[in-house]
Formats: sequence, C-alpha cells, structure tokens
Amino acid sequence: MKRSRADMKMLAIERERRRLKKLQHMLQLRAEGGPFYGALDLGTNNCRLLIARPLPKGGFRVVDAFSRIVRLGEGIARSGRLSEAAQARTMEALRICANKLRFWNVRRQHLIATQACRHAENGAAFLARVKQELGLELDIIDAETEARLAATGACPLIDREARHVLVFDIGGGSTELLWVEQRPDGSRHMVDWTSLPEGVVTLSERYGGDIITPQAYAAMRAHVHDAMAAFAHRLRTAGLPQQPCHLLGTSGTVTTIAGVALGLSRYDRCRVDGCWITSRQAHDISTRLRAMSLAERQQIGCITAQRADLVVAGCAILEEIIAIWPAQRIRVADRGLREGILTQLMQEDGHGRPTQT
Repeated sequence: MKRSRADMKMLAIERERRRLKKLQHMLQLRAEGGPFYGALDLGTNNCRLLIARPLPKGGFRVVDAFSRIVRLGEGIARSGRLSEAAQARTMEALRICANKLRFWNVRRQHLIATQACRHAENGAAFLARVKQELGLELDIIDAETEARLAATGACPLIDREARHVLVFDIGGGSTELLWVEQRPDGSRHMVDWTSLPEGVVTLSERYGGDIITPQAYAAMRAHVHDAMAAFAHRLRTAGLPQQPCHLLGTSGTVTTIAGVALGLSRYDRCRVDGCWITSRQAHDISTRLRAMSLAERQQIGCITAQRADLVVAGCAILEEIIAIWPAQRIRVADRGLREGILTQLMQEDGHGRPTQT
C-alpha cells in the first residue's frame, strides 16, 4: 500500500526523533566518562565495530556499535584481489568507524582484518591505504588468533553442565571450528581447532546463491566435508568423544536461522543472543530456505536482501557440522570476535578475571 505524503512526513519526523534521542543518550554516556575501548572486525562480508567501557564487577557495557555488509572479499576466489568496488564500500564503512572512535575518544583499541585481507594479494596494500586516509591501523590476524578471539567472546554462553562443546564460526571467507573443554572449576580450554578456507561468500560464488538445486547443495556440503571430517578424526584419535554436549554457533548463519525459528518479523539481538535451537530445527529451516527462490528469501524479515544470496551456503556448512558432530542442541551467540577483543583488552588493563580458552 502506497503511503501518503502526510504518512511519509510523520515517518521522517519519527526517525529524526529517534536519532536525536539516541544522540542525547550517547552524549550522556560520554559525559559519564570512560575509559572506552574499541574493537573492529573487518571480515570477508562484514565490517563491525563495538565500543564499550568496563563494568566495576567485570564484563563491559556496549555504548556504541556499527555493522555493515561490505563484501570486501567479493570475487576474491577468482581474482585473488580485493576489487576497487569492494574497497570503496569498505572505506565508506571504515570512515564511519573512525568517526565513532574519535567521538568516544577511544584510547585502547584493537582493529583486526581476517580472511579476505589474509588471502588477497593486495590486502596489505589496502590496509596501508586505510591507515593513510583514515588513520586506522588494522592488523591482519592469523586463523588461530581469530579462532581464540571468537572463543573468548562466545564461550561465556557454554552450558555450565557441559564438559565438551564444539564452537563454530561460519564467516564470509572462512569457517573456524573449536573443541572446547569445560573443567569442573568453570575454566575453559581450547583443546584443538581448525580453520576451513571456505565461508558463505566463497561458497556462494562457487555454487550460486540464487536458485540452489539439490545437486548444488549436496556439492556445497561435499566441498566442506573432507576438511571437517579430518578434524573430527583428529579429535577421535586424541580420545575425545564424537558427540559434544552441545554446539555453540557464532555467525550470521546461525543467528539468522535462530531468528527464523523464533518467528521474528525483524532481527532482534536481545532475543537471539543466548537462545537455544535444536539441530532438527536447524535442518528443517535449512530445507525450507534452500527450496525458496532468492526473492522469497528476501521477504523474510530477519534475513534481509543483503543476506538472502548467502544464507543457503551457510546452511550447507551448518548442516555438515551437525552431521559430523550430532549434538541435539545448538546455543546461538550474537557475539564473537569483537567481544573477545574487548575482553582481552580489558583484562590486560586489570578489568575482570582472566578467561582461558
């Protein structure tokens, strides 16, 4: 239904009212004082920023956040390079991040780049440009550091009764798998890990993201199977159980599936972060999504048009994880690298107790 001019004007007024209210709240928080910490994660698909301040009894309070799909790694599997269009999109997002870091007068920060910049032959050159033009110094971290930071950020959601948990992070250009042991004293230890050089962007570019035939979907799963199976074999050889107590997922894939399972008309982090879904639910929703056209997936509110062509590839990776490690329950984490970075920075400064992963 077409809105009238009066309706459009009222919507614009309401948006401006919310914007001013948010700005007033931010100014109040800034006036209360810091210290403020910053964490930026530049991945293959997303650019994400969190700014937070430590709480007296441990943990932190997020005061500002930013997330934008930039698809920095678009086409990288074919060309081996970051395209000019992808760099332009990413620079625009990073400029917003730089302004936010200045607004909050952030003194302690860690800004990281992952798979796209690791893999691209011009990744380092792009980050040099970012430093020169925006004053942001990003570190290209290795896969193990990425895995450990993701675990640090997500592992507080491990069930207290669980002894062995498989943590997974399905990214745009890579997928990290971590076997985490929780000890009786509550400490957590990352027993082993692996990183697959495939994520939702690279897999979608290889097999398609619009119409996914059963054959293409099976090929996606087969493509990631061998690396996952090799990791599972390594765990069995070490005498670890084949079935974890539960899975813990941190990625756009698992949060999107959780949103669909909860029946959300639009994504709501407060309802998704920390929720539980069953492996059966994940399978059923994956089956539904891959049977839809791209246009049909775009109509699902918690998927949005920007993710609709990527979500099926994520489903293929998730289903393969569930097939190899058949836990009945999945804990969903809308947290990960950025939260891990903030936790690490604050612990280095004496805020909170050390976390082992």
